[in-house]
Amino acid sequence: MIFVTVGSDIPFDRLVRTVDRWAGQRDRSDVFAQIGHGGWRPGFIKHSAMLEPDEFTRRLAASRIVIGHAGMGTILSALQHSKPILVMPRRGALGETRNDHQLATARQLMEMNRIRVAFDDDELFDSLDRIDDLTADDPIPPHAEEGLIRALRDFIHAPMP
Repeated sequence: MIFVTVGSDIPFDRLVRTVDRWAGQRDRSDVFAQIGHGGWRPGFIKHSAMLEPDEFTRRLAASRIVIGHAGMGTILSALQHSKPILVMPRRGALGETRNDHQLATARQLMEMNRIRVAFDDDELFDSLDRIDDLTADDPIPPHAEEGLIRALRDFIHAPMP
């Protein structure tokens, strides 16, 4: 199954619309999407506006691939479950978010070779045609490495100059 998620805060109709168009044109019935409370409803993919946390985790764990916005919660969840993830960042200029922080996140993680990124609708559609070729890396741990935690603790508890 391909699991699509737009997160829990803001709808992302542009992503859902592109995946739905692709699924309809490619006769894909293996897509389920959590679409939020946007104004547009898919015609070809199974979907739900929202999922309870347990249901979200169950669907994510059962999926082979995750497609989503470039939110850190979505990305970290996919990486913790060792799922290949394709993201399309929300764009501030399109009114999908307040600013372009998702573009920066996507670029940084793409450079680290942790995620695949489509920066617009056409690139997403083309990437979807190659979606079955995506593979996952080893899962990331659910918490920061001990060295980072220790350094943060030391910083927080250091005496003020």
